[in-house]
Amino acid sequence: MIGRLLLQTMLGLLVATQAWAFDEGIEYTELARPQATETGDKIEVLELFWYGCPHCFHLEPTLDQWLEKQGDNVVFRRMPAILGSHWEPHARAFYAAELMEAQDKIHVPLFDAMHVKKRKIMDEDALVAFAVEQGVDGEEFRKAYNSFFVNMKVRRAVELGRRFGVDGVPSVIVNGKYRTSPTQTGGSNKMLPVLDYLIEVESGEVVAGEEAPPAAAGSGS
Repeated sequence: MIGRLLLQTMLGLLVATQAWAFDEGIEYTELARPQATETGDKIEVLELFWYGCPHCFHLEPTLDQWLEKQGDNVVFRRMPAILGSHWEPHARAFYAAELMEAQDKIHVPLFDAMHVKKRKIMDEDALVAFAVEQGVDGEEFRKAYNSFFVNMKVRRAVELGRRFGVDGVPSVIVNGKYRTSPTQTGGSNKMLPVLDYLIEVESGEVVAGEEAPPAAAGSGS
């Protein structure tokens, strides 16, 4: 009987430790200088990605499922990371599609073309040709690709990447204040409860450093 009680006590302590809050500096990083968001009073969740990144490709469906469970107080956005000159063409393609309101024809299909069909679509001409394949006007896409709007967006993406301290993708910024990633949390699925936790911190439901809600604490197991 004593042995059983001792075992139950130990199991109870183990469960309790699993309900700890996520730790700043381990599962997420608080930015030294918070950055302005584009979502007003709503909580912004910003994914930084690169079309050439297989981890970003595999994260897409996971994020889509996670987004279906979010409330109206959360707005999800994407921003292409530019960690080298060879990443810039993909950023330009993303913003060109945004300018033309053609992201549904470019975003997922480009990921699929590169990671399922193993196509190398790495420069302006290849990206314009790909856009044409998707039913987008090639001449207009090239104009958008080289437009002032896209130039401005690319410069902004480079600057924000520096301010966020991003050195790899995928990375996610919550409300301009916190950075996390599958690498930091130990996997894509383990990142999702961290995002939930940070959203609850920003919504005032949880104080950072205190115990995480049971749902958030358990979903990463």
